[in-house]
Amino acid sequence: MSSRRVVVIGAGTAGLSAALILAARGLDVTVVERSDRPGGKMREVELDGHRIDSGPTVFTMRWVFDELFDLLCERLEDHIKLQPLSVLARHAWTDGSQLDLFADEERTADAIGGFAGRADAEGFRAFSADAKKIFDILQTPFISAPAPSMTALLRSSGFRDLTAIRPFQTLWKALGGYFSDPRLQQLFGRYATYCGSSPFDAPATLMLVAHVESAGIWLIDGGMYRLATVLSELAVRRGVRFRYGIEVSSIIIGSGRAGGVRLANGERIEAGSVVATADVAAFAQGLFGRDAARAAAAVPDKARSLSAMTWSCLAETNGFPLLRHSVFFSRDYRGEFDSIFGHHRMPEEPTVYVCAQDRDDGAAMVKQPERLFILANAPAIGDRHRFEPAEINECAKRTFGMLERCGLNIRTTPELTHVTTPTDFNRMFPGTGGALYGRSSHGWMASFQRPGMRTKLAGLYLAGGSAHPGPGVPMAALSGRMAATSLIEDLASTASSRGMVMRGGMSMR
Repeated sequence: MSSRRVVVIGAGTAGLSAALILAARGLDVTVVERSDRPGGKMREVELDGHRIDSGPTVFTMRWVFDELFDLLCERLEDHIKLQPLSVLARHAWTDGSQLDLFADEERTADAIGGFAGRADAEGFRAFSADAKKIFDILQTPFISAPAPSMTALLRSSGFRDLTAIRPFQTLWKALGGYFSDPRLQQLFGRYATYCGSSPFDAPATLMLVAHVESAGIWLIDGGMYRLATVLSELAVRRGVRFRYGIEVSSIIIGSGRAGGVRLANGERIEAGSVVATADVAAFAQGLFGRDAARAAAAVPDKARSLSAMTWSCLAETNGFPLLRHSVFFSRDYRGEFDSIFGHHRMPEEPTVYVCAQDRDDGAAMVKQPERLFILANAPAIGDRHRFEPAEINECAKRTFGMLERCGLNIRTTPELTHVTTPTDFNRMFPGTGGALYGRSSHGWMASFQRPGMRTKLAGLYLAGGSAHPGPGVPMAALSGRMAATSLIEDLASTASSRGMVMRGGMSMR
């Protein structure tokens, strides 16, 4: 019976998705989570009775969750109320210019034509077509494959499709072929940061992120954290046990395979398999025990993705027509990423993302103060550098000063502001230095360096944003689903092999 028991480490999107699939197949599932609640990076901060999403804020690739709920014989819309956005995001620069991107591609093309001219509008149409093509090429043989490889991709798609996904050209250089206006290069180059990377080092393959976003952004009634709540409640109803507020100190290994986990309090939970959704960097650092360290390759510090400095706050705003998602671009984009990845320090002038959580895609006035989540990219140095109050205040001065130069004035107080630094993110997600996206996507081979679901250690499976297929809420859900599917397939294969051995033994009598 122990082979039917599974321990899932982590109650983030990947862990919850894996637990649901495994429980639906009749396995005995226990989820161990070091935090006191589910969600992982999908977290919320409460200030003065107001809950503020303070992790992922964009819900895309709805089909991933439609498929997940369908596998559970449920319907997503019966659990979560979704509202599609017609305006994907508003973008602003210090020269006073603004540009909205729309769910309707032609509206975006018209807006770009008015913003930068007809040639760049046509460039956008070509860019959108190529971004969609890249996504279509990669969806089955790479994104949805539990153990992708360059060989498998070539076998499935051929050399012509390999060149079409443009792995050998940087995103920034590719954008120069579509847009002459540097502001548009900056805008679409920002999609590299969705994978925690620099557009100057990431491959043009990441153009596919633009297609994912243009295919639809939805607002979740109750906020993004509502998704974590729904998934965990469904899991409980299906018999999954949750152990919150306790840390896994090591993975139990016996007879060359994972056999459960040992908790920080000394307790052992024995199981036939383990699904680990912690950052894969934690393994090589020995955070799950010396014997489990070989399960995943080390992630060098220089390969870490972006971290962030964030402010969750209740604030009064004026001067700029905020939408749900607004982005304010720095004047020196290359210098910004040089500071973060080259010099491992906060940029002098950061690009800033603001999620105004009491707004949708209209610019109507909202009741003040309003809930804001403000993010500036940061180096993943939280394991070797402590952000002291003076440095945090300087970062705030640069960040809020940047917003003021774009016309947005924000007034809040320390009591109504919660700051999270790379040091804090490293504490929440050990072994990462605060990196929020696993390994950066720098270089054409980076995506193939993310580990697949199966590991070198039998019975141990990986999932989450640092594993394949990559970061983001839908990708984490996919990884959890693929890890669960891989585990179930291996159990079935083992059972079949044992049956053959038994039948063979009987025939010899």
